[in-house]
Amino acid sequence: MDLVSYTEFLVKSVASLPDMICVKEIGSDEECVQIEVLVKESDMGAVIGKHGNTAKAIRTMVQTYSYLHGAKKVKINIESF
Repeated sequence: MDLVSYTEFLVKSVASLPDMICVKEIGSDEECVQIEVLVKESDMGAVIGKHGNTAKAIRTMVQTYSYLHGAKKVKINIESF
């Protein structure tokens, strides 16, 4: 499983409308991978969580996964549509 698939799995696990989630890699270089997560506005609260705790947990888990499989830094942007 690659970083995008893993991120998509995590975000869909907390969203009430998982079919409306779009996760894609928007940039990558030797040191960093940038991932964009698009969620329906009604799911934004669930994905971000109270005080951003859910988003922080998702970022931590994806960064740990990256470290275990290649050690690149990961930046995740969460946007609504």
